Amino acid sequence: MTWRRHKREDPKIELTPMVDVVFLLLIFFMISTTFIETPGISVDLPESSSHVVEKAEKEVKVFLDREGNIFLGDEPLSWQEFRTRIERYRSTAGNSTFILMADRQSRHGRVVQVMDLARDVGFAKLAIATDPLKKSP
Repeated sequence: MTWRRHKREDPKIELTPMVDVVFLLLIFFMISTTFIETPGISVDLPESSSHVVEKAEKEVKVFLDREGNIFLGDEPLSWQEFRTRIERYRSTAGNSTFILMADRQSRHGRVVQVMDLARDVGFAKLAIATDPLKKSP
C-alpha cells in the first residue's frame, strides 16, 4: 500500500481581520480624544458660580495670559496689531460675541483695556470666560 503525500499549502495571512481591527482602533481613538480648545496658550481662568452663556453663532475669542500677552485665536499679537485686527470686526461686531479669556493673574488694567477696545469697535455682547466653581465636599 502506498501512502499518498498531500502537498502542504503554505500558511496564508488574512489581512481583512487585521484591517478591521486597525479601523476600529482608529475610530475608538478619534472618538475618545478630547480636543484642546487653546493649544499652546496657558491661561488659568478664574472660577465663578455664574450661569453658562450659550455659544453664539459668531464669536471672537481673545486670550490674555498672565504676562499681558494678547492672542487672537492662537496667534500672539502686539497691542497695536491687536487694535488693527480687532478693527476688522467693526462691521459684524453687533452680531458677534466678544469672549475674553484672561488669566486670573493678568493685570486688571490690561483686561479693562481689551474690554474698552471691544466696546469701541462695537461689540454689544462681551463675555469673560471662567471655570465653574469647584464645590467642596
